[in-house]
Amino acid sequence: MATRPEEADQDHCAGFDAFYAATAKRLVATVYAMTGDLAEAEDAVQEAYVRAWQRWDRLVSEGDPLPWVRTVASRLAISTWRRTRNRVRAHFKHGPGADVPELSADRVALVDALRELPPQQRQVVVLHHLLDLPVEQVARETGATNGAVRTRLSRARKVLGERLADTAAFRTEGAASHG
Repeated sequence: MATRPEEADQDHCAGFDAFYAATAKRLVATVYAMTGDLAEAEDAVQEAYVRAWQRWDRLVSEGDPLPWVRTVASRLAISTWRRTRNRVRAHFKHGPGADVPELSADRVALVDALRELPPQQRQVVVLHHLLDLPVEQVARETGATNGAVRTRLSRARKVLGERLADTAAFRTEGAASHG
């Protein structure tokens, strides 16, 4: 029995809507971790979903569309981040808006440390450590070799370890001097 065009459109919409509902929040968090800018992350993710909608049938027929959407969102965010680096720095120099909820000191330290990494290192750290993707999948999504991903992870871990250790030591010293 042939499906009517209206039914096919409804199935198309329902499948995409379910996918979006199940993945959008985590994808925004992932891209935010890569960029350190929530607005940029939201914009990049929204654009990636628009592009996925335009190719939905093909993406679904090829398997799981999430890696494709995540790759597009990451590339959009990093591209935007590079173009607007000075604007973002000015925003952070003047502080967040009054309506931004306060983050824990550990989360702020992690985001600050991630911001200090080059974009390629930041991307592999987020994909591998925050999303628990294997090195091979990170390599496919970033277009790098497995060895390049491992090298970026190693270098990033070293920098993050130093930065986070410095932050923890500073907080410990500060607490001791106020006690």
